[in-house]
Amino acid sequence: MSPTTAMFWPMIAHAFLVFGLYVLLFLRRKKYTFSDRQAFQNFRETGKESDRSLVVNKNLANQFEIPVLFHAVCILLYITDADNIGTVALGWVFVIARYVHTYVHVTSNNLRYRAPAFAISMASVILMWGWLAVWLALE
Repeated sequence: MSPTTAMFWPMIAHAFLVFGLYVLLFLRRKKYTFSDRQAFQNFRETGKESDRSLVVNKNLANQFEIPVLFHAVCILLYITDADNIGTVALGWVFVIARYVHTYVHVTSNNLRYRAPAFAISMASVILMWGWLAVWLALE
């Protein structure tokens, strides 16, 4: 096994992003979607919710798409001893980009800023998987 657990810290940081999004979703649903009895009934019967909480819900769903590949590659890098300063740095790049992406998504939702953050996070995961493939091929 690896002599360091540094690869796990970006994973932990991402998990706290997800936990924070659940809190934000709860708060926004409470304030906007569950603002009155009719709004609550609409949500219960049709799933209709306010735009303010819907955007958080969509971002939360995003955290279970590409990030699943991130968590998988982090674990695989660790158990194959392929993790190093470069892969840990890429892990932090991924997480920082996800935080930026999330912040933009749940505030202004400006694609001019959101799309590059997504692209950076995607590129970092691709590079991590690429390194894992090279590592395994050379063993």
